[in-house]
Amino acid sequence: MEKQRISYVPTGVCSKMFVIDAEGGRIKNLQVIGGCEGNLRGLSTLLIDMKIEDAIKKLEGIDCHEKGTSCPDQIAKALRQFSVS
Repeated sequence: MEKQRISYVPTGVCSKMFVIDAEGGRIKNLQVIGGCEGNLRGLSTLLIDMKIEDAIKKLEGIDCHEKGTSCPDQIAKALRQFSVS
């Protein structure tokens, strides 16, 4: 199983960057720079070892303050960059 890492700069949210590690189609680590520390640290903990496809389904489309996106939605967009076998 190949380890993968992406860095993603989100748009329309308070967070400045996501660094995500994955292996075998599962999230192994999510580091969020900027944003609401407690909420995003909790979200990061919940996503560890989750299948990438499952995380995308759960997070995609979540809106924050009628911005049309949110940190969870942006994490889903970041996760789409992984090549999942």
